[in-house]
Amino acid sequence: MPHFDDILLPKALNSRLIASNKKQLFQRIAEIAATVYALDEHVVFERLMERERLGSTGFGGGVAIPHAKLDNLTSMRAVVVLLEEPVTFDAVDGLPVDLVFALLSPIDSGAEHLKTLARVSRYLRDERHMARLRGAGSDEALFALLAGNEARDAA
Repeated sequence: MPHFDDILLPKALNSRLIASNKKQLFQRIAEIAATVYALDEHVVFERLMERERLGSTGFGGGVAIPHAKLDNLTSMRAVVVLLEEPVTFDAVDGLPVDLVFALLSPIDSGAEHLKTLARVSRYLRDERHMARLRGAGSDEALFALLAGNEARDAA
């Protein structure tokens, strides 16, 4: 099972995020990224929005993987949120999104960005993983699942 503790810190997630639309969701993700990874909140938000304008990063099943490349980032980073209420996201299947795995990459990451995006996508396409993530009752449980700490009671 893939582990994401190489790109995700325990404070870079929220298991009960409230957002009323995609823009507000990206603002909240940018706030988390700014706080946890010492990034510029405005830049993170703008880069996520720029990428989203190219086409929706909602790939179906209530999941989205918004991603952006940032000049001042030296390694891959992630922010993961579960939404209290799903938001409209223009996903390929038309369903609203309730789980978001935002990926932030260095501007020159190239192949690493694509490999990490593929790793995240493969993980989130597995219905068993999705059920466990959606059942996480806390930020700690969500991180335990994503970090690969299956021995810990994460439900």
